[in-house]
Amino acid sequence: MDVLPTHKSKSLIIDCDPGIDDAVALLLAMASPQLDILGITTVAGNVSIETTSTNARSICELGQRTALKIFPGCPRPMVRKPIIAAHVHGENGLGGIRFPKPQMPLQQKHGVDFLRDSLLQSTTPITLATLGPLTNIATAIVQAPQMVQTLERIVMMGGAAGAGNVSGAAEFNFYADPHAAQVVLQTAAEYEIPVTVIPLDVTHRAIATPPRRQALRDLHNPIADTIATMLDNYGLREQRDMGLSGPPLHDPCVIAYLLQPELFVTESVPATIEVASPLTQGRLVIDYDGELDLPGRIDLATGINAEGFYGLLTEALKSFG
Repeated sequence: MDVLPTHKSKSLIIDCDPGIDDAVALLLAMASPQLDILGITTVAGNVSIETTSTNARSICELGQRTALKIFPGCPRPMVRKPIIAAHVHGENGLGGIRFPKPQMPLQQKHGVDFLRDSLLQSTTPITLATLGPLTNIATAIVQAPQMVQTLERIVMMGGAAGAGNVSGAAEFNFYADPHAAQVVLQTAAEYEIPVTVIPLDVTHRAIATPPRRQALRDLHNPIADTIATMLDNYGLREQRDMGLSGPPLHDPCVIAYLLQPELFVTESVPATIEVASPLTQGRLVIDYDGELDLPGRIDLATGINAEGFYGLLTEALKSFG
């Protein structure tokens, strides 16, 4: 049975830092006709801006979506020194798999300018999916905060209610640019824009176990095969330290939420980002008891139907066959 729902397409901008799990998320989005991808912006995060921009083009070419427009964004965080995660994703960000040099062009327009202008000029609601540090979005907001009024929703992978994966307190995307994350959440609260945050606590349950990776290979198409190969050597230290049976697919959860939100359990909570403390910088602070009197709320994902998630991913990738 086809697990992909049929409904009116959703106008979508994807901000990302590919990254292995970003690559899977992009391919899932490309395989889903319910999503009308208006553009892809890249940001420094898992690897440098040059590499994330190259990888985004390589993935679009792999998915045979060369008409998509890719806009390179910010090369470093707003305030803190840059950090990257090449030790997780490999030096080229894609687990060492070598793709042909991409032929599709990068757009000359800066990613921040594309985000700002697209949202200011749109006459219909746009959904924003964020898969990396929030530098591009926050920089655009600083220039024109009213742009968020066009947003239908922001869905982001970031944060952790429990332990982080960069420090005991913080997850990578929020840690890499905590000031940007704070700007985005505060502005969304001010303009009452819905925000869904999918944290590590949930993505760590979306495990690409050996049988699930084999199910991708059993599709017998080169794209699913490439994904399975990338996942074979992804997140090995995380698997070892946490006793996981495979790598977790963090960023594809964002796209899965857009396609089938019923796969997730969410809870509305007040939240902000810690930026001051050197011990907990980048922490997603959740004010469960309302003691901090925070101005806005997020829809925090607290659960996932992992079998349904992998069913969605596998079914979607069949379209590349």
